[in-house]
Amino acid sequence: MWRQRAVFGLFSAAFLLIVFRLFYWQIIKGPSLAEAASEQYYFKLLLPALRGEIQSQDGSPIVSNKKAYLVFAEPQKIKDTREFSKKVAEILKLDAQEIEDRLRVPNAVWAPLKNKVDEIEAAQLKSFQYPGLGFEKEGKRYYPESSMAAHIVGFVGKDVSGNDAGYFGLEGYYDQALKGKSGLLVQEKDARGLPIVLGGSKRIPAEDGQNLKLYVDRTIQFIADQYLKKGILKYGAKSGIIAIMDPKTGGLLASATYPTYDPNDYPNADMEMFANPLVSMTYEPGSTFKTIVMAAALNEKAVRPQMIFNESEPVKIGEYLIKTWNDQYHGDMTMTEVLEKSSNPGMVYVGKLLGRDKLYKYLTQFGFGTKTGIDVQGEEEASIRPIKNWYEIDAATATFGQGFAVTPIQMLRAVAALANQGRLMQPMVVKAFIDPSGKTIDQQPKKISQVITTDTASQIKEMMVAAADHGDAKWTKPKGYRIAGKTGTAQVPIAGHYDEKKTIASFVGFAPADDPIFVMLVRLSEPQTSQWGSETAAPLFFSVAKELFTYYGISPRD
Repeated sequence: MWRQRAVFGLFSAAFLLIVFRLFYWQIIKGPSLAEAASEQYYFKLLLPALRGEIQSQDGSPIVSNKKAYLVFAEPQKIKDTREFSKKVAEILKLDAQEIEDRLRVPNAVWAPLKNKVDEIEAAQLKSFQYPGLGFEKEGKRYYPESSMAAHIVGFVGKDVSGNDAGYFGLEGYYDQALKGKSGLLVQEKDARGLPIVLGGSKRIPAEDGQNLKLYVDRTIQFIADQYLKKGILKYGAKSGIIAIMDPKTGGLLASATYPTYDPNDYPNADMEMFANPLVSMTYEPGSTFKTIVMAAALNEKAVRPQMIFNESEPVKIGEYLIKTWNDQYHGDMTMTEVLEKSSNPGMVYVGKLLGRDKLYKYLTQFGFGTKTGIDVQGEEEASIRPIKNWYEIDAATATFGQGFAVTPIQMLRAVAALANQGRLMQPMVVKAFIDPSGKTIDQQPKKISQVITTDTASQIKEMMVAAADHGDAKWTKPKGYRIAGKTGTAQVPIAGHYDEKKTIASFVGFAPADDPIFVMLVRLSEPQTSQWGSETAAPLFFSVAKELFTYYGISPRD
């Protein structure tokens, strides 16, 4: 009996081994073996696909393609390879010997010479009328708006194999959709590797990439770019950003960054400029974050807009003193006035009523500490320490936006939720995909959660309107418009302490307050004329807002 079992075991093992080997060769190694077999029977020349355009909301191209050519040779048709190589090398600015070496490869049917050859050079080559010189149309990436929206779109460079590849922004995030699929010119060859003339050649057309249609409004982007440049110069800031979103959809209408670069000339740009500050830069939000904490406290009914707080002196937290920004105290004040006057002691009081655990809960529910998932490459999450590692002073400083970091897109989205009746939306740059046949596939707005109630959103809106009307930046607000907003001035942390002379000045808000069509974040790094957001970021915000009112045809109230 044991002999039968042993024989049966051996046969079973052999059977399983055969099945495994068949599976390995047919399934795992099948595609590569088929490709190797194909290489033995065919010559192939890749035909480049046309990379998809990137279009603004109105269909205007932000990123397009100039007409260019893949220049190749058919060595079998060339009589004098030396003369051919010399003439072609002069036009294409290549090494003649290198071209000649390619032409002398045994049994070669096609020899690619150069990609992205412009129309002028191609016309010169065509004028020679050389037999054996071929041209295939392809696109050369072109950014008609130069540096405008550079950080949104990114650029096209080369991968390790020398092929086109998207980097940063949309070019990087949607590289697969944009680049399409290369085609082929195929020529059959015999066992000796010689072309079979009667076998003929076959063309497999390239599949062009998809076009991207954005939420980005070209006019709004232009306004943001121009005003940011003026603001940087006027206030002597080191850098800056203006980001504008549609709060109802989460669609990004504009994102201007300075300093910037020209994607047409990216090889000569500083590599540190490539990352998009909207999603990759982290900073302490300062007093703009008070709107989020106050909204959380209102939602939990820990405070009411007219609740009184007595601001009489600094608040002591352990060994620390929490003071007002100017060390002046106003006595009894409502919660609305706490926002208007941007009271740090008042916000510490709000935080205590809310409680550390609920403060942390809302901080995460508003999307801080995790990536927003916006569709551009390079987003950072700006992680937040676990609640178990928070001390009392951490909870206190968080109420006025210090001691933790956010990204601009996180802050913009959170305030957009206040404008959008408490609905937290997925930030999006691409509105639709358009395939080469013209078929459009829309990306629908996506609601993440209802982070606060509609009633709470209405309350915090009115408090932010009061802050814009009566706060320190009221002098620069356009008359006749209801704008909800809040200034912020945060000191810059350096080597474990805050530099009192270096600040991040910001302003965040939305308008028209009763039916918002835009939410905007303005952030200036280390302004020199004044360190305060009320004197730098706020005037810049209101200047852009005034232009947007004109663009949207919104008139001031009497």
